[in-house]
Amino acid sequence: MSTFDERKSAFENKFAHDAEMKFKAEARCNKLLGLWAADLMGKTGDAAEEYAKEVIKSDFEEAGDADVIRKVAGDLDGKADAAAIKAKRMELLETVMSELMSDD
Repeated sequence: MSTFDERKSAFENKFAHDAEMKFKAEARCNKLLGLWAADLMGKTGDAAEEYAKEVIKSDFEEAGDADVIRKVAGDLDGKADAAAIKAKRMELLETVMSELMSDD
């Protein structure tokens, strides 16, 4: 295998790894956001876990985080506005990213 092919393979592997890490971080962040929102709604235990799964699934509706923010804001019914939810999600994403980086 030539040096070029080795380099190409290394870049492809890095890209795949980075994409996988981003997916895991987004899913973990959405789960934590769902658990946070569930707590605000008074849900605990299995109900909170189920709600967190709903939040994770909502992220597959469209690209970006707007679908997640919209779902959580609608479900919270005024307990937190979209700006507060987005800020919480950013905070959680930073936490998750640093956790994943330390595990990697």
